[in-house]
Amino acid sequence: MSPQKTPAECATKEDVRAEIDRIDQALLALFAERHRYVTRMAEIKTDPHEARDPTRIEAVIGRIRERSLALDLDEDQAELVWRTLIDWNVNYEKGIIAARRRNS
Repeated sequence: MSPQKTPAECATKEDVRAEIDRIDQALLALFAERHRYVTRMAEIKTDPHEARDPTRIEAVIGRIRERSLALDLDEDQAELVWRTLIDWNVNYEKGIIAARRRNS
């Protein structure tokens, strides 16, 4: 893969696309790492209702919004991405916990 370029160093659409592809690959690796922790959390929890923790969710969203502002990223966009991710993870955890309970 080509060396990283700053946005200002990108002279063509291809340059920009290459950098976006590089970032997407890094994000995918981070999502995969995060997913392994979510899976472990589902293994630790014993009741499907434990999967959704509204207090924890709102604390995470609050931190995401603060960090987004510090990074000059639209906080509403970041919140939407994280809420989607959290919702998916909650459903995933519930499924694992429920399946384990059925099989025990």
